[in-house]
Amino acid sequence: MTNPVLETPRLRLRPLVESDAAAMHEAYGDPEAMRFWDVPASRDVAETADRIRQSLDVGAQWHAAFAVTLRDGGRMVGMVNYHARNLHNRRLAVGWIVARPWWRQGIMREATPALLRYCFDDLGTHRIEARIEPDNAASIGLAECLGFEREGLMRDWMFVGGQPRSVWLYARLRPGAALTDDDRC
Repeated sequence: MTNPVLETPRLRLRPLVESDAAAMHEAYGDPEAMRFWDVPASRDVAETADRIRQSLDVGAQWHAAFAVTLRDGGRMVGMVNYHARNLHNRRLAVGWIVARPWWRQGIMREATPALLRYCFDDLGTHRIEARIEPDNAASIGLAECLGFEREGLMRDWMFVGGQPRSVWLYARLRPGAALTDDDRC
């Protein structure tokens, strides 16, 4: 299974590749950008490359990461992914991260609907989940803006740096009609 290139008015989402490590390290190596991820920030570009390699080793049937790049110039500014895909139950989870210089510019408000359309329409997904830490106001706002509904708190759902963390479970069900660019918030 090969993932496509997805396009929006300002962005191109293409499969992440190992050579993206230096650009991806702008987010993965930033403790503030990684504050709400399930792993600590990467120590260096080599560790970021390792994380990308591990991601690529998982088949696209179960997980895929897309580099979010600017259509004008091709600069990589973030990443979106789907993971924890369960084919039988037609569900998966999504995640996103943006390098700090690109915060508050609507990057994920534009990129994530393209990923959701792909997951619903091309992968046949019925339920898309997002697991978001309670203090992550930006991601909570994005999820709610995109039509995700909060379903409940998953207490001590993960450990990061040896410490338990709880997350809100958000979900969006397959819409009755196809998603369009108008579904951006």
